[in-house]
Amino acid sequence: MTIQTTTHLNFHGDARPALEFYAAVFDGRVTLATYAEFGMPAELPGAQNIVFGRVESDRGFRVMAYDIPGSTGGSAAHGGTTHRENGTTITTSPFFVSVRGESLAEVTEYWEALSAGASIVEPLAASAWSAGFGMLTDRFGVTWVIDVAA
Repeated sequence: MTIQTTTHLNFHGDARPALEFYAAVFDGRVTLATYAEFGMPAELPGAQNIVFGRVESDRGFRVMAYDIPGSTGGSAAHGGTTHRENGTTITTSPFFVSVRGESLAEVTEYWEALSAGASIVEPLAASAWSAGFGMLTDRFGVTWVIDVAA
């Protein structure tokens, strides 16, 4: 079993151009999915924003990013709070640390250890894109995204 740890950047509507830029800089491949592709009505503001984005290169560069729900225009977020509001994850944190494993059993071990003294943002559970996905802010204020590779 192996895990991958990846920096997850949080943007206000410009994740797509940022990821395309990083792909050009690091000769990487871009993977993008919009909120509309995950079921948001296409006519709503923000539906074409990025809900999941990733750049990977053969040389080992890897970064993930998304557009914070309900935000538009203007670079990475500043600050450091993350919470759930009306079923949506809202954050002012400029990044998350993403840990991706091969199985739910594997990532559950990390989840249980990291959750000691943590604030749970989204419990570890099956999601539309993963057999297990969860988000927490640890006792040191770092927000972690833990999931199973699809």
